[in-house]
Order: sequence, then C-alpha cells, then structure tokens
Amino acid sequence: MPPHTDIELVVFDILGTLVNEPAGVHNSIREMVPTGSAGHVDDLVEVWQRHVADQQRKMLDGRRPYANSDVVDREAAELVATTCGVTDAVAVDRLATAERRLDPWPDTIEALERLAPHFPLVGLSNASRETLTRLNAHTRMRWHYLLSAEDAQSYKPAPDVYRLAVDIAGDSAPEHILMVAAHAWDLRGAQALGLRTAYVQRPVGDPPLATDSFDYHTAGLADLAAAILVGV
Repeated sequence: MPPHTDIELVVFDILGTLVNEPAGVHNSIREMVPTGSAGHVDDLVEVWQRHVADQQRKMLDGRRPYANSDVVDREAAELVATTCGVTDAVAVDRLATAERRLDPWPDTIEALERLAPHFPLVGLSNASRETLTRLNAHTRMRWHYLLSAEDAQSYKPAPDVYRLAVDIAGDSAPEHILMVAAHAWDLRGAQALGLRTAYVQRPVGDPPLATDSFDYHTAGLADLAAAILVGV
C-alpha cells in the first residue's frame, strides 16, 4: 500500500473505530441486569443494536423525521428495560447515556497523538453533539475539529454528513481528505463523494467485501499512522 503524501486532512469515524461501542453497551446492560446470564445480556445488546440500526434506516429512507442519537439511544434503553422487566428510571437513564462512557481501543490515543502534529484531525460521528462532547471528555481523544451527523440532520452514510468534513476542509479537494473507519459501509459513503479511504480492522465492525477497493487496509491505527506518515 503506497503512501499518499498529498493527504491534507484525516477524518475519523468514532463509534466502533476509535472506541469499543459494543463492549460499552454490553457493560451498561450488564449493570442493568447484573444477575442475567451472558447469553441474556448478549440478546439485549442485539435488541439495542437492532433498534438503533432500524430507526436510522427509517430516517435515511424518509419513513421517520430526523431525531438525534440521544433520542434513539433512549428509545433503545427503554426497549431493553421493557424486554428484561426493569422499571428503575435511574437505571434506564444510565443505559440511555452509555455511549458517553465508551472506552477507546488500546491504540487510539497514541495514534491520534502521533498524527496530530502532521495533519488536522477531524472526528465525524453519527453520535449527537452532546454525546460526542461527553465522550471526548471521557476518552481525552485529541481533535482539531469534531463533527456530529446532527449538524446535517441525518446519519452516515448519507452524503450530507460527509459533506460536513469536505466543507471544513476549505480549499482541500475531497481526494486530499482521508476517511478512516472500521466499517466498510461508512467508507463506501465517503468514497462516493471522492474521499480517500482507510479501513482499520477491529473485532467489531463491517469488513470489506471482495468488491471494495480502499486506499489503506490495516490491522490497527498504529499501522495506519505508520503508513500515512511515510514521506511526511
């Protein structure tokens, strides 16, 4: 994979790519049902994930008016609570804000620190502005700019969300912007607007198909940082 020395801006997906979203949701559901079996908790995580995915798809398809991730996460938390018979409002509130307390993957902080002196780093997430603010305080990830899909009143992979990053890049053309994600569907969305793409392998996420062609394919953020810093 040859280095692209004309990269002028690096954009990162956050949930799943930089932070371990499934584990964070799993841990928060475990707090709600401490005596539940591992299989039961896994089933409840699936209830959460399916609701979030379904509601985002409805919004993208025009079958539901836009609502930010805080609204959808609360719906998912209430659905999980109903499913397992929990009526404690405090427990539901705690689960509804689980994504504000996600932990970064072991290589995240160091990779961002390594790249920050050389490129403007932009976070681009489907999470709401408030969730991103709280999550950033929790993780201490380093950014030069942080963008929420809420600013576009939509969700990735809608083109308007990626345009947020293109717009703040100023004179930099899309082909000089690198989008980094652990989800192939996310990279395809960025690719459609002409952005460069970097797939980072995570234990969770959406791996590329044989038909995908991304500029980078790495086992982690440390490998990606090394690859794009060649020649810088």
